[in-house]
Amino acid sequence: MNCELCNIVGGEVLWQDSLCRVVLVDDPGYPGFCRVIWAAHLREMTDLSASERRHLMDVVFAVESAVRQVLHPDKINLASLGNLVPHVHWHVIPRYRHDRHFPNPIWGQAQHDGQAEKPADLAASLRTVLHVALRSHTAR
Repeated sequence: MNCELCNIVGGEVLWQDSLCRVVLVDDPGYPGFCRVIWAAHLREMTDLSASERRHLMDVVFAVESAVRQVLHPDKINLASLGNLVPHVHWHVIPRYRHDRHFPNPIWGQAQHDGQAEKPADLAASLRTVLHVALRSHTAR
C-alpha cells in the first residue's frame, strides 16, 4: 500500500494504543503541531464505528487540551482533510497571533515573517499530559 500514514510513523510518538497514535509533527514554524492518526487504513470518519469515532475524538480533544495546557496558544485549529493522504487523521495546531500565517490557515499564504519559539521540553511535557489524560484509553 502506498499510504504515507501507513508506511511511516509521521513524527515523534507521544501516545498510542491499538487504535490510533498521537505524533508531534516536526514543523519548526508550528511547535506543538500534533497529528492523531487512525491505525487502520480508512478514508473517512464514517468508515469507523460509532465507538471508534468516539474514541478517536476523545483522543483529539485530549491532544487539544494538552497543547493548550503546555503552550497556551491564542487559538487551536482542528482539521481533518485527507485530500493528499486519504487516511483518517486529525491535525491539532496551536496558533498565535504572531505566527507566519495568522489569521489564515497554516496551509494558506504567509502573512508575517518570523518563527515560533519551541520550548526545550515540549515533547516530554505533551507526552506527560497526554498519558495522564488518556490513561483509561490505553487498555483498549
